[in-house]
Amino acid sequence: MQSVIETKLITKVYQMGTVQVHALRGIDLKVNKGEFVAVMGVSGSGKSTLMNLLGCLDVPTSGEYFLDGKNVNSLTRNEYADTRNQKIGFVFQGFNLLPRTTALENVELPLLYDRQNRIANPKQAAQQALERVGLADRMDHIPNQLSGGQQQRVALARALVNQPAIIFADEPTGNLDSVTSMDIFSLFQELNDEGITIVMVTHERDFARYARRIVEMRDGLILKDWMVSKPRSAREDLSNFKNHRDLDD
Repeated sequence: MQSVIETKLITKVYQMGTVQVHALRGIDLKVNKGEFVAVMGVSGSGKSTLMNLLGCLDVPTSGEYFLDGKNVNSLTRNEYADTRNQKIGFVFQGFNLLPRTTALENVELPLLYDRQNRIANPKQAAQQALERVGLADRMDHIPNQLSGGQQQRVALARALVNQPAIIFADEPTGNLDSVTSMDIFSLFQELNDEGITIVMVTHERDFARYARRIVEMRDGLILKDWMVSKPRSAREDLSNFKNHRDLDD
């Protein structure tokens, strides 16, 4: 099976004054095309550091990283930026939307940095991405005119617009309530069913069960790595929650 992520003994050491902090201590990880992986761990386990390295937001201290078959270590600064723009889509906990910019313009933003001009019609691509996440009727709204769940859908559309090899989601529902979180995870599962590769960082074990595979970290190492025998369905959970709420009412 084709891998989109492969790391070989990657480490990350931060120098804090006279103290060295070993955030990652030699990580071997392979993620195949079409997987949905949840990376779990308590604060300080190294999961966010790993996400930053895999997302080309930071570089490892040692070890090798292959993204979609390309050795990231060998890239120049410009090639590194191009790889991040072309191969990776990000979804963050805080949405990271420009506040005075419409949903359509927010989604179109990554394409402005595409020096390879891979996308012939950026506006059309942004429209299609918003339609894909169910926001065809919200394209002209600015973020404060949207709910938290709708803002995260805009962020997800922005992650999809450059047709990335992989989507990284860092605590994507950390600012959302339970119902909205289930709604967002149902969308992640739909996209994964279509073949989109997703790697998600979460500290919520219940949410991790929506993924097909869980990687658990501790002290900069992978503690456990296992396939979820029967991933939970976010759509079913959302339906059951609403039904129970209706009965309570």
